[in-house]
Amino acid sequence: MSEEIRNNQNQNSSENEYSLNDDRRVRTLSPGALVIRRFIRNRVAVTGLVILVAMFIFSFIGGAISPYKEDQLFYTYNEQKKQYASIKENKEIRYVSASKNSFPSVAKAKCVMAIKKDEDTFEAKKIEYKLTKESDTLYSIYGEGDELVAFATYDIISSSTQGQDLPFELQYEIEKTISAGGDGFEFDGKSYTVDEAGTVLEGENEIGYASRYIVQAIMSDVFLTRSFKDQLISHINDGKNEFVFTDEDGTEAAYALTYDAGSESWNVLQTVETKVFDTYHSPTKEHPLGTDKNGMDMLTRLMYGGRVSLYIGFIVVIIESLIGVVLGGISGYCGGWVDNLIMRIVDIFYCIPSMPIIIILGAAMDAMRVDPQIRMIYLMLILGFLGWPGIARLVRGQILSLREQEFMIAAEATGIRASRRIFRHLIPNVIPQLIVTMTMSLGSTIITEATLSFLGLGVKFPFASWGNIINDVNDTFVLTNYWFIWIPAGVCLLATVLAFNLVGDGLRDAFDPKMKR
Repeated sequence: MSEEIRNNQNQNSSENEYSLNDDRRVRTLSPGALVIRRFIRNRVAVTGLVILVAMFIFSFIGGAISPYKEDQLFYTYNEQKKQYASIKENKEIRYVSASKNSFPSVAKAKCVMAIKKDEDTFEAKKIEYKLTKESDTLYSIYGEGDELVAFATYDIISSSTQGQDLPFELQYEIEKTISAGGDGFEFDGKSYTVDEAGTVLEGENEIGYASRYIVQAIMSDVFLTRSFKDQLISHINDGKNEFVFTDEDGTEAAYALTYDAGSESWNVLQTVETKVFDTYHSPTKEHPLGTDKNGMDMLTRLMYGGRVSLYIGFIVVIIESLIGVVLGGISGYCGGWVDNLIMRIVDIFYCIPSMPIIIILGAAMDAMRVDPQIRMIYLMLILGFLGWPGIARLVRGQILSLREQEFMIAAEATGIRASRRIFRHLIPNVIPQLIVTMTMSLGSTIITEATLSFLGLGVKFPFASWGNIINDVNDTFVLTNYWFIWIPAGVCLLATVLAFNLVGDGLRDAFDPKMKR
């Protein structure tokens, strides 16, 4: 009989154990555990939390394990046609003077008029010059004391040795020999010969040559050899537009000729392999998201950009919360003139046009060329200082309703000082609502930073943020042809802000004691 009684008692206790429903179990949980339970049951909020965790892993851990640096440049080699030289057939008379000041520009102009009028003298700057026609292509010009100061000719006499010019008197003797149809001359005790091609030899050594073509290198440190000029002139006369030339060092290069009708000259373009930034390179195995306009890896920039955007978001919200909690707590607890004064300050800050001020300050920092790292600190301080009024109002409103409750009356009756009652008893009861507000503010702060960076007033190069990455879409060509530049940053920005809003909504519902989920 006693055994039956014991079995019935065990059965009843078992039924009582399993009769506990979910509501009774939830009531046994702590407030924190209850909030967590309610949050976890909200699938949308959990989805937002998962997205946030993924963004943090992507930005911080991904940036740490990335093989590239944030500002690492990548290069490639391209074949480019660069202007190398120009060539023009000389059809005008040219002057060669003994010294820089011996035959000025005014005298040259007067000499041209004298040649056209077939005169043998002319005057310039009170100096009388004597003009002697040696041949149809050579004129000798004498100054005071019948000293040879210049000669005029159609030929261009060049030295065969780099960096060494032929003496004026030697050039004159060469031109006299060519114009007279001679094949040699004596100068300064040495014998020189001139062949039909205009080559001037001292013994067996070539020292210079005469030509009717003006060939000039674009770069002043480039020396054009005689063989290059001869091959260039030969291809122009043959009507060819391209040729390959091998210099004395064995370096082979391709050249192209283009005619400029305006100047009646040919431009010589050299095809060279040039090291350039690997800009806007399509996604590859080495660069899964390609490269940007500066030749930097887009995936790495995206990771570091997430760091900057999240850093700025959290630090700005912390600054806003610190100022808002302190001023809102004091205002709500003290009341009276203190409350009135702080609320009027809040009203003033609400009236401040934040965006125009931030834009003006950004432009001022651009003008002062503030260091990009210091600029980010200023940006966080400005955003935080302008964004605290909303939190102050929230804290004040919550404290106004809490300070009249029994636990605060008891705390005051026990003699606890005011600062301890505010920050030890009142503020902790505002924390749930404050967390929700801070979570919501994170998304809007990141959007604000991205907007400023997109406008070029936020985070500056070489630092990356999602906003200044998207700034590349200011170029319509990039917008339509290089999707991998701006779409990933836009997706990351959208997902992060959306996730913060979803988590904020979930926390608001979880902290609501009326929720019965």
